[in-house]
Amino acid sequence: MIRRDALKLLGAVAGAGALAGETAARHMFLSLNSVLLSGRVGWPEFPQLAAKVGYPGCDVMLDPAMKAGDEATRQLFDRLRLRPAVIEFPGDFRKDDAAFRASLPKVEQASRFAAATGCPRMMTYIMPSSDTPEDELRRVYKERFTQSAGVLAKSGVRLGLEFLGPLHLRKQFRYEFIWRMNDMLEFAKECGANVGLTLDSWHWHHAGATTEDIIAAGRDRIVHVHFNDSPNLPPEQIRDNERLLPGEGVINLTGFLKALQTIGYTDALSVEVFGRGLNKMTPEAAARQGLEASLAVFRKAGVPEG
Repeated sequence: MIRRDALKLLGAVAGAGALAGETAARHMFLSLNSVLLSGRVGWPEFPQLAAKVGYPGCDVMLDPAMKAGDEATRQLFDRLRLRPAVIEFPGDFRKDDAAFRASLPKVEQASRFAAATGCPRMMTYIMPSSDTPEDELRRVYKERFTQSAGVLAKSGVRLGLEFLGPLHLRKQFRYEFIWRMNDMLEFAKECGANVGLTLDSWHWHHAGATTEDIIAAGRDRIVHVHFNDSPNLPPEQIRDNERLLPGEGVINLTGFLKALQTIGYTDALSVEVFGRGLNKMTPEAAARQGLEASLAVFRKAGVPEG
């Protein structure tokens, strides 16, 4: 082996070792979510604000980011030294079959974009009540998510389904649907190996889930996490659009974080806080409050971040 080739080989080995060390040292990280800003900041100003305030990552706004292109989006995150957190699932599963079928090409396009930009994670929420009987809705959703999971799997993309816990949402429509963590996990498993949960601390709390449930679910089935807190109110008074910053309420966030640490979760916690007067602050001030409050909870729990 000539000297030049030997040096190239040594460089490659050293680089691989550094990358492995960086990967091994990675921890779960905080991500800016547009809800925290009341949707007032567009793309690419949104990731720019996340970087300015000090977030390690931010959620990806699918349509404008795709319009910019995967190469430009990847370069934007690299330049800002941000980690992409999650992408909203674009499948139109809530309407009729025709609308769902029409959305599948967008799902395929978005899955390729997600993989190319280093964000192989998508999420969506499922309402905990409906005007369709539970058995019928479960059958329809299972067919659609199974088909979607097959499309996403071609690009190595995972899908997180979010269960919603508050009582008023469970009673909003005629028939109750899946709202407990373990029930949604079981449903996700039926839909595909690349389907799991979007775990929101708010819904985890209001659905009566436990830290043991997180540990039992395991790393492979927790696709994405939302981070927030709840006031101490009876279930009848809880409203989904009135939340608190992490550490301001009664959710066991220390246990929540430690359970995620136990399963080796290393992806994003998006700070998703509705209400609390955040829309009266500047977007930067709201973003900064979300980050500082969340970091304080991490420190209290003794859990490393970023």
